Amino acid sequence: MAIALPNRRTRTSLLSLWMQRASFTVVICALCLMGIGLSGIARGDELVGAGDIMQRQLMWIMLSLPVLFLTTTISYRRLIPLSYLLFGISLLLLIVVYFMPARNGSHRWIPLGVAYLQPSEFAKLTYIMALAHYLMYRRNYRRLTGLLIPFALTFLPVALILKEPDLGTSLLFLPVLFAMLFAAGARPRHLLLIIALGIVSLPLLWLGMSAEQKSRVVTVFQQEDGGAMPRGDGYHLHHSKQMLALGGLQGSVVAGQTVEDPQAYYLPAGRTDFVFCLVGEQWGFAGGVAIFLLYIVLFGRALQIANTTNEPFGRLLVVGIVALLATQTLINTGMTVGLMPITGMTLPLLSYGGSSLLSTCAALGLILNVGMRPGYEMNADPFRFTS
Repeated sequence: MAIALPNRRTRTSLLSLWMQRASFTVVICALCLMGIGLSGIARGDELVGAGDIMQRQLMWIMLSLPVLFLTTTISYRRLIPLSYLLFGISLLLLIVVYFMPARNGSHRWIPLGVAYLQPSEFAKLTYIMALAHYLMYRRNYRRLTGLLIPFALTFLPVALILKEPDLGTSLLFLPVLFAMLFAAGARPRHLLLIIALGIVSLPLLWLGMSAEQKSRVVTVFQQEDGGAMPRGDGYHLHHSKQMLALGGLQGSVVAGQTVEDPQAYYLPAGRTDFVFCLVGEQWGFAGGVAIFLLYIVLFGRALQIANTTNEPFGRLLVVGIVALLATQTLINTGMTVGLMPITGMTLPLLSYGGSSLLSTCAALGLILNVGMRPGYEMNADPFRFTS
């Protein structure tokens, strides 16, 4: 089978499109966050005294950057007829993980020899594509009964991911759903009614949670400063807050290690779920502020792209991706300081993990793709209800 390679004219046109319309603010923020993440992971390798996680992450970055570029080469509109199919494949992979060997008591990964695939990372992106496809050019979500299908699309991946179990990832889908429904023009009073019903049903959710999930929630309300080392889920939270405290205002890069006891710098899952703490220890308060500023600029620029996009699928796609990454950022950083329950959730672009980095770069590539092609291929009347 012959493979058609881009000719010189196609390459020139794509390069011209990048130079004229690509948002380099998104690219620069992403590169800066990856660089900060690498420094935190390297600090984690140093504290452990062994390991090559930083080199592995660098390899994943080298693989993810081409993915970011490739997702801009073909118009995102060509994904519209494929969105349901890709979402269905993601759901199938979420079922396949149950037949894979468990790791740390969870069925979240599919072994691929040299690496592990985490289908839930890609399910988040394909879900956004499928929901954007469903919501474009429709009116039924203006009625309360018209919200049934969007919620059904949401609870399919949520139920499968909860069963893995992975509470953290499952928490991401509902904020994305509400953000996309609001952007599409759903009535705010309907959304507020659903939120109120969700709050009322929290006792039922509590009864359905596992003992481990309940323990993580309870730990947030049982935090105590000082005293003996806590056990269970409080153990991870104690170490994460201690690591941030050790960084202080200046961080170990400027002030050096303030404590000689190496056990004080012990941080479970530091290079994955708690990489924010490693950056805080290394670069101090300024490092944490820099991370938040970069995220704010990144998400703000992405929302500008959504606002200037006249095509509904593209606008909803960008809104969904921003809602996903922003919610993930808030949950991950919130759990490190005891504001949220401990969950196995990575920090976008910073945490070690191939599946997470690849899917995040693909998502950012789609944002760039939409920004490079903001107009219409067909005339239509999008977002007629936004006023």
